Amino acid sequence: MDGDGVSDTPKSFQGAVERVATSLLDTLRVGAVMFDTDGHVLLWSPTVEEILGWPAERMIGRYYGDYLVPDASSITASVEAGGIYAALRNERYWRGTLRVRHLDGHTVEVEARASLLTPSDGKPFILANIVETSRLRAVEHDLAALDALFATSPLGIAIFDTEQRYVRVNEALSRIIGKPIPDILDRTLHEVLPRRMADDLAQIQKLVLETGRSVVDTVILGPDGHSWRSVSYGRLTGRDGRVLGISSTIMDVTERRDAMQKIERARQRLKLLDDVGVALGDLLDVRRIAEELAHSLVPRFADYSSVMLHGAVAYGGELPHPDQPPEIPLLQLGAEAKDRGPAVEHLLRIGQDIAFESGSIFGKVLTSAVPHLVMSQEELLSAGHPEDPRVRVALDLGIHSLMAVPLRARGTVLGLLVLGRGGGRVAFDRDDLALTTELAGRAGISLDNARLYTRERESALMLQRSLLPQRVPSPPGVQVAYRYVPGNSGGEADAEAGGDWFDVIPLAGGRVAFVVGDVMGHGLRAAATMGRLRTAVRTLAGLDLPPDELLRRVNDLADDLAQGPDEPLMATCLYAVYDPSTRHCTLAVAGHVPPLLLTAAGDGTWDVVPVEVPVGPPLGVDDVEFEPVSPTVEDGAVLVLYTDGLIEHRGEDITEGLDRLVSLLGSLPVRACLEDVCDHVLAGLDPGDESDTPGVPGAVDDVALLLVRLGGLPEGSVTSWAFPAETLAVRRARDAVRKTLHDWGLDALVDDTVLLVSELVTNSLRHAHGPIGVRMVRGSSLLVEVSDPLPAPPRERAAGVDDEGGRGIQLVARGARRWGTRHGPIGKTVWFELPLP
Repeated sequence: MDGDGVSDTPKSFQGAVERVATSLLDTLRVGAVMFDTDGHVLLWSPTVEEILGWPAERMIGRYYGDYLVPDASSITASVEAGGIYAALRNERYWRGTLRVRHLDGHTVEVEARASLLTPSDGKPFILANIVETSRLRAVEHDLAALDALFATSPLGIAIFDTEQRYVRVNEALSRIIGKPIPDILDRTLHEVLPRRMADDLAQIQKLVLETGRSVVDTVILGPDGHSWRSVSYGRLTGRDGRVLGISSTIMDVTERRDAMQKIERARQRLKLLDDVGVALGDLLDVRRIAEELAHSLVPRFADYSSVMLHGAVAYGGELPHPDQPPEIPLLQLGAEAKDRGPAVEHLLRIGQDIAFESGSIFGKVLTSAVPHLVMSQEELLSAGHPEDPRVRVALDLGIHSLMAVPLRARGTVLGLLVLGRGGGRVAFDRDDLALTTELAGRAGISLDNARLYTRERESALMLQRSLLPQRVPSPPGVQVAYRYVPGNSGGEADAEAGGDWFDVIPLAGGRVAFVVGDVMGHGLRAAATMGRLRTAVRTLAGLDLPPDELLRRVNDLADDLAQGPDEPLMATCLYAVYDPSTRHCTLAVAGHVPPLLLTAAGDGTWDVVPVEVPVGPPLGVDDVEFEPVSPTVEDGAVLVLYTDGLIEHRGEDITEGLDRLVSLLGSLPVRACLEDVCDHVLAGLDPGDESDTPGVPGAVDDVALLLVRLGGLPEGSVTSWAFPAETLAVRRARDAVRKTLHDWGLDALVDDTVLLVSELVTNSLRHAHGPIGVRMVRGSSLLVEVSDPLPAPPRERAAGVDDEGGRGIQLVARGARRWGTRHGPIGKTVWFELPLP
């Protein structure tokens, strides 16, 4: 015993205690005390020392009642001790709760069990066991909680020993397994559960026993093959680390799994709706929509799909009449199958006409617009005529479930969406029918929009084709090749009308005008504006105006040519005039891309040079001037006129496209035919797929391309003279014209030509006071020009019966095929044409 009265526990005993495996008794700390019949301590165990702190040396021989603390119901500790003795004398056993003073002064509540024992020597003694109440209550609570858990939990709970035998189970587990508790206890999984299920669970139990890792919420199929169970396992380990067994919980999660499957199915349905909506949203072509709709549903939702439409819908016509009989064939435009083969190809061939009898399922759906669900092959037989080869093919493919859903828009049935499932796939149900109806509704709207777009596009293209040149003339001295490529709207491969145009306009004096232009925008309005602008250019070209003056006058008409008050005219234009007799070319530009001039290089290819021309602002800008330019033109040079759609690509500067065009033309041989050059240019500069989205074509502008080989007239086809303003000028002019016509072999034109030249020269001699020029050009017709310094043009007037003059212009107007006047830098020119014999 140390100085404080506390004995030192032997170190050997402490080590033994540390080495002994802990148990429930170690947790409770049950102490033993022996008294004589007078209440004096005879034995004080080490566990009691731990509980109360008093060492055995100080307690042996002491009266235990001196250490009791009375509770509120007793007056003294001796009274309480006396009650204990009375119970022991009468019943030889006592149990109860005592409050004992600890060595350090606080009170410890213990639960005691005391027995009066009489040994063989006849001297009785009292043996008591005490347990600290706080620890006992904790264990009692734990056991009560475990009992309550086993009794009240809806989960199936089981305890297994290390040999994987049931040690304890609750009623919930008994109900789940379907056997009473006595038939489960002390048995293994294989003795209780079906073999397949037992094998799976035994493997999991073995893994938990060996590794100590818990398995939580593992879902397995129940013994009935339809229900589902969630199983969790954990290893039971004592305080000393010894493995005691396995705890297990199991619950029926069939409803939860069904609910999750329904949620997942709903999510997949929403995703399918969204994906199909995205796939169809940007499409404006009926065939593409039908193909994409059929493709998006297989194999994701169905094994076979078919989209059939009325022909009017496919080709942009009017909506089918609601009372249209179902016997009218539908056009199959979209089809998809999980497996391909001759039978499938025959059944789902794109472009075939399919007719249904009015009494068949499909005919009824077309007539009533009510979707129909086929749940068996027997019902499928009634979907059409029994001898219908399509029905036989469907049965041979194993299709056992089918849906026929109308494609509707604005209350009208456009066609049918037919889906089928075969093999071991689950049949369609009512939820699938509702989903397909929603899909068909959205697809019907897309199809109707595409139908309307097709109608507008065809109208715009028809208008544009009618406004473009129907026949391009081939004036003498030039060769012309051209191409027009409609653009697309960025999502469709079909053409879309635009505002690009070109023109070749014969002018007076054998000259010819070349025009290329671009009205901003697409569609009907752009095409209509292009037509008005082209008409204005052709009309003003008849006035024989210089290119810069013509563009200025067209620009003055911008408000009248605009698409509307809120959409002012915005267009570019290039206007060039070429005279084959002089090889003189003049052009002016209004905001247009520069033309290219091709001249022969020494190596047999082209030397390509952009024509440096002042690029004025586009048409539609007020108060602007346009500057002409006259490039030097070699015999056989090629003038290339085009619109920006040829060189403008998304995401790059337009100069890069121009450089590509220059490089491409420079690689072509000089001897190449202009038609082949056009094809090479369009093929080499194809913009391809410019969309930001892979697989979706980008928007491509329309393209106008005009190639002109600039040549001259044959040798000796042009002659000219200048006569002084004197009386002999008329005779000398007649003689020169007569001789030239004889030399050209045009004797049949001598009389008419001499008469008209005589009248025009006489008129110039009478009014002008300067040299008189006469020029003759032999081309596709005979052109005669008479020039003088007088700027005022002659006017045709009605001469009286007695008037001596005033009939010269009348003779010219009546005798010539065409005639006119034009202004020059030093005066005017009167010209006329006569057809060659």
